[in-house]
Amino acid sequence: MTEERSFFGVDVLLALATVTLMVIGVLFIYSSGITSDGQSLSREWVRQIIWVAIGLGLLVAVASFDYARWRDFAPYIYIGVLVILVGTLLFGRVVNGARSWIGIGELGVQPSEFAKIATILMLARFFEQRSGRVGELPVFALGAGIALLPMALILLQPDLGTALVYVPVFLVMAWVAGARTSHVLFIVTVGLLTIVLTVIPTWVSDFQPTDRLIGTALSNTRTLLALGSGFLAIAAIGVVGMAALKRSYFRWVIYGAAIPIASIAGSFVGRRVLPNHALMRLIVFLDPYVDPRGAGWNIIQSVTAVGSGGVSGKGWLEGTQSHLQFLPQQSTDFIFSILAEEWGFIGALGVFACFSVLIARGLIIAAKAKDNFASYVSAGIVTMIFFHVFVNVGMAIGVMPITGIPLLFLSYGGSSLWTALIGVGLLMSVFQHRYRY
Repeated sequence: MTEERSFFGVDVLLALATVTLMVIGVLFIYSSGITSDGQSLSREWVRQIIWVAIGLGLLVAVASFDYARWRDFAPYIYIGVLVILVGTLLFGRVVNGARSWIGIGELGVQPSEFAKIATILMLARFFEQRSGRVGELPVFALGAGIALLPMALILLQPDLGTALVYVPVFLVMAWVAGARTSHVLFIVTVGLLTIVLTVIPTWVSDFQPTDRLIGTALSNTRTLLALGSGFLAIAAIGVVGMAALKRSYFRWVIYGAAIPIASIAGSFVGRRVLPNHALMRLIVFLDPYVDPRGAGWNIIQSVTAVGSGGVSGKGWLEGTQSHLQFLPQQSTDFIFSILAEEWGFIGALGVFACFSVLIARGLIIAAKAKDNFASYVSAGIVTMIFFHVFVNVGMAIGVMPITGIPLLFLSYGGSSLWTALIGVGLLMSVFQHRYRY
């Protein structure tokens, strides 16, 4: 897997893994449109083939372009994408509850997908220009701001799943560039605690869990404000102590107090920004049977489909959950469920092997890159792909909340596919120019 093989400057293993995944995707998008009596109700597979062909053209074009030149274009691409995201909020089409599409008639794209590549390029340029200083808090915070701008615009659509991708991409790129582990862990801890504090009020009010004491307390605005005020006082003591006594351990006092302060503030924002259906997705992740015919239906049917596939599966086009239309969004969010039902554990392992090759080759390319910009870009792309796979497959087997993140290269959709292929094209460009310096 790690051996370097190339043909006319093309990373053979990376190319084979990418093409294989797209072929599998077309097969199961076709299967998703078949009914229980064998009739085809969808032409999505035809459109997917067209998007694959266009995407391969994009891949070749990006791979043929010297990656170093993207360094100069990165700010303009990033600003342009931000403008388009604002335009999408104002004039975009609403699809599946989110105003995230722009286009004419049936032709449209999802700018938030392409914004991932623009943000990766901008972050890579930013971190390269501040090499050796990324461990400084102001530099780390500015980098976070670069990722936060498109993320905030996407959350306003609202599209929680796509927005979440920007978090691991930023954190991994920052860590590779030299960010302090404490800064990275701060973001991770605040993010997880914010989600908990955002979900608890809905969970307590709508489903009244048995143990309500802590939940009720944390869902009360006055209690949270009192807690926040207390931690603010602790942080103030830390600031005074550090200024007066010059003791470094006061920094950790401030650090520890800042986590709940930021989380409480984030939960207030989350409750106002996130729609109720997004909160319900997080709640049914904890227990899908609190609403088995509503928000929990997707997880229950997906886990049923995956489990029914067994070791070798029921055979291609022989699945029941998908052909009886029990799986919602089955050609996009739950394409892995169909694959696992029809090809079983063995088929799933084959898909994992392809993704493993792709991710491993991406990591090797990042490690062998001859400049920091290439290394950071490669790390960002690999993180984007890995996060999509981890969350989407986790959704399908019930170990991750349903967030609407597609399985790259397999799920139906042109925007996500083109974004992934542009990312692979950048990896190939870095591979081709690895000996330039």
